[in-house]
Amino acid sequence: MARIFVIANQKGGVGKTTTSVNLAAALARLGQRTLLVDLDPQGNATMGSGIDKRSLKRTVYQVLIGLSDVVEATCQAPGSDYAVLPANRELAGAEVELVDFDERETRLKDALAAVDDQYDFVLIDCPPSLSLLTLNGFCAAHGVIIPMQCEYFALEGLSDLVNTIKKIHANFNTELKIIGLLRVMFDPRVTLSQQVSAQLEQHFGDKVFGTIIPRNVRLAEAPSYGLPGVVFDPQSKGAKAYMAFGAELIERMKNLAPAHEGPRRDAAPDAATPPRAGADPARPGDAARPGDRESNEPGATR
Repeated sequence: MARIFVIANQKGGVGKTTTSVNLAAALARLGQRTLLVDLDPQGNATMGSGIDKRSLKRTVYQVLIGLSDVVEATCQAPGSDYAVLPANRELAGAEVELVDFDERETRLKDALAAVDDQYDFVLIDCPPSLSLLTLNGFCAAHGVIIPMQCEYFALEGLSDLVNTIKKIHANFNTELKIIGLLRVMFDPRVTLSQQVSAQLEQHFGDKVFGTIIPRNVRLAEAPSYGLPGVVFDPQSKGAKAYMAFGAELIERMKNLAPAHEGPRRDAAPDAATPPRAGADPARPGDAARPGDRESNEPGATR
């Protein structure tokens, strides 16, 4: 049974698509059957996987409105071993059309159920806004992977995102939980990055992935060649970091209950409230005390 994860952050420009594409490529190279779902009308994950979005006859748009199934719309990423459910600008009109559908927030979940046994991982790349498309992604997923930069505004956006996930968990998808926070575009030379990174580790503990994705020019160049950075330059620091992240994610999944079991219906998303932006991690009043995290995480997996 597939593990379905949404790559999400309500703040734009934090590396969601870069993470989605490179994690899909890394998981495929590690022997995992992987499907990447592009749920952003810009279609950047589609283009970054080497698929021309302008020539597509079937996309996730047709899947959502019931004109196609996932198998018919899926493409193979050229030069990589993962599959892609692509998107293009047609998807922008889906939100208007979905309003008239019953259970419109679970259209993607219902469609993916037909291919559940064909993949080990399904990754969903969402747009930065909280739209009906993003809601479909959250409702289809078992967990959320949050890529974030170690900067002031990233902490502000994280607080909003955690609150959004809690609301979706309570009203739409009781299986939804936060799998982890991934630090991306990290520059160890910047003091602020080190401070925010330490603050996240202190407050969220093992909810912060151990792998850190460095700021790397080869990752930025790769989309112009229609390849994930993991394929474009496997020896680059960025590619090696995403390979390490893929291995860490696989290992983390071994310690979780099977996806189909799900958590208790009264469980809450696995994350405490984020620390205040700009809080000093060295000051005990600015971060959660050990007892606080347990009380804020009733559904946490240990």
